[in-house]
Amino acid sequence: MKVALLVALVVFGAAACSPKAGGSGSVAALPDDMSLGNAQAKVTVVEYASVGCPVCAKWQREVFPAFRTKYIDTGKIHYVFREMLVGQGPEVAVAASGFLIARCAGNDKYFAVTDAIFKNQEQAFQAPRETLLEIAKSVGMTEDAFNKCVNDEKAIQALNDRVDRHNRVDHVNSTPTFVINGKAMEPGFHTLDEISAAIAAAGA
Repeated sequence: MKVALLVALVVFGAAACSPKAGGSGSVAALPDDMSLGNAQAKVTVVEYASVGCPVCAKWQREVFPAFRTKYIDTGKIHYVFREMLVGQGPEVAVAASGFLIARCAGNDKYFAVTDAIFKNQEQAFQAPRETLLEIAKSVGMTEDAFNKCVNDEKAIQALNDRVDRHNRVDHVNSTPTFVINGKAMEPGFHTLDEISAAIAAAGA
């Protein structure tokens, strides 16, 4: 898959899907942010994550459903998802292709794509093209549209620019990183109770 060439453009060799690096993050909404929930809520929860990060996938599978029910669906918080590319080899390739597909699918299907990738991450590492193509088709994309999407040079550059901005400006270099009203939690996996405590401290 040509999108693998994206790896050469990314300068995050030191970034990791781990809890060891820090970051301050930014709560200000950005034009290219993907988000859910009440944009006017008093509390904004920003998650910096990669669909190629196993720790992120674990959080999305084990915590996010209850988190969404408790906070997003009730309008208590504004949830912002920011794309990162971390790790090496298949982790970066799957993440880059996955984010490109999610953007091509459209805003209303973006999270359906990322959720599907998180759920099928191990399969995607073993058979990236087949797995991602199946996910793309599940949201209405044709194989031709899929091929054009993952090889769109402008989209690839835009993804690199977003990741670079999150790293340089927001000082985030590890996933997942959660930032609640501008205050970053220690990077890594957090239980719903831990995130709830941080949200409560922020005023929700």
